[in-house]
Amino acid sequence: MLVFESDDLEQTEEFLSAHYAPMQIGSGSEQVTTRVARAASQEVTIDRLDIGFEMAYDGEPLGRICLCDMQSGSIDSHGPDGTAVEDFGAGDLFSLSPPDRGYAGTVSRARYTITMIDPVVLTHVASPARGHDTVELLGHRPVDSAAIGRLRAAIDHVDHVVLSDPAAAASELVRGSAVRYLAAQVLAAFPNSSTAGPSIADGRDARPAALRRAVAYIDANADADLSPAAVAAAAHVSIRSLQLAFRRHLDTTPMGYLRSVRMARARRELSAAQPGDGATVVGIALRWGFANQGRFGQAYQQAYGETPGTTLRRLR
Repeated sequence: MLVFESDDLEQTEEFLSAHYAPMQIGSGSEQVTTRVARAASQEVTIDRLDIGFEMAYDGEPLGRICLCDMQSGSIDSHGPDGTAVEDFGAGDLFSLSPPDRGYAGTVSRARYTITMIDPVVLTHVASPARGHDTVELLGHRPVDSAAIGRLRAAIDHVDHVVLSDPAAAASELVRGSAVRYLAAQVLAAFPNSSTAGPSIADGRDARPAALRRAVAYIDANADADLSPAAVAAAAHVSIRSLQLAFRRHLDTTPMGYLRSVRMARARRELSAAQPGDGATVVGIALRWGFANQGRFGQAYQQAYGETPGTTLRRLR
């Protein structure tokens, strides 16, 4: 966790330029208090900002998807280069700017959350629609309030459950799954250039042979940070074909099947634990990509009829 606090405008400009993209800021206020709390991984950063003054900004392209969630105050006359400006207030969640465009506006005594995501993560969970080379957002406002709620919950999960917990953040499986979950919620919340549904070719490719290749790949690599895109590539089909094959033949999703395999591996480790080896339910769960211990315990009990702790104690 990185925390920046300052009442010096020049220091604030240096920090914002170093951690976002080069920008110029200005203010006529006498007191220019700023606080930023950052949780970060290579793929995503989540910043909780408190700007206690009126700050004008003019920034260069961020190179990342950047979402802004307003808690109080306002951001006024904001707009990416070449677009009409808008005002945003408490309760608004919006895309600050496309990755390749600069932007400008004014923050007016506001508290807000900035979430930045590497655009390549979107391609790990969805394929570009025909005529598009990449998966990108096509609008700056979410489709509805329900989507906003799910997206906020995903951001909070990544921040508070994963990135703010050193043990969870250190787990490649936990971190990768959480980031892709966030990317999926972003795509569900905003109009975007991913495929909207299975095509005729996707349905044709969703055959048992493709499913067998995908299952074999997951079984052999369950301890690796697997994305839908990686599994689809191993099965030689599109992500949509992969999802359709799992639904059609196993009544689950590729990631649902992966979770069940990892749950079984966690049970095997719990069963093999010996007195004095230091094995814990939390450690084993994190090793297999389960950051939320409550959900892990519920899913484990539903699958095996006992809690993880019971398995560990009984078999010891």
